[in-house]
Amino acid sequence: PIAAMDLVLQTARDGLDVQGSAELAEQLFRISQYVEMVLQFIRTQGTARDYVFTPSDLNGIIRPVLRKFARSFIRRHITLVYTPLEATVLTDAKWLGFVLEQLLSNAIKYVSPGGRITIAMSSPGILSVADTGMGIDPADLPRVFERGFTGYNGRENKKSTGIGLYLCKRIMDQLGHKIRIDSTPGEGTVVTLDLNKQQIFLE
Repeated sequence: PIAAMDLVLQTARDGLDVQGSAELAEQLFRISQYVEMVLQFIRTQGTARDYVFTPSDLNGIIRPVLRKFARSFIRRHITLVYTPLEATVLTDAKWLGFVLEQLLSNAIKYVSPGGRITIAMSSPGILSVADTGMGIDPADLPRVFERGFTGYNGRENKKSTGIGLYLCKRIMDQLGHKIRIDSTPGEGTVVTLDLNKQQIFLE
């Protein structure tokens, strides 16, 4: 149904004003993201695992994610700082891509128009996603990976499900990677992904 709605919207754009068309497309994209989040949540709760670990080109994982969010960057006038990376990591490309989607979705959600999101690799295997958004309250930081926890920002803006970061942490554990969040209120947030292989944790 989502794909069908997207097709109808594309064919009907001639009869819509530009702003209305862009707004509908953005909301439809958000619905698609929420549905994908629910499906991935269900998959991570089961006992079956479909992880396939291969040496994966990091650019090949990041670029499709950026293409998905290109319309959101343009519409909100957010600057993307990203230089293609010469890096290969041992991971499951599909699941790591989902983690990156959640992190970008969060960054875009809390960055004001005209803000900036930076994706970079500080050292081998260490990838960071940094934004100039509102930041996270220090009291909330220890709990951001808890299932259902929305924190001050989520309650204030009513934009958070409390599931996205929980899934990111759970998936990163299952991939044998690490994730850390550092944030300063009013300045922004940095999410660091250690993609070097650690001991795999499966519940």
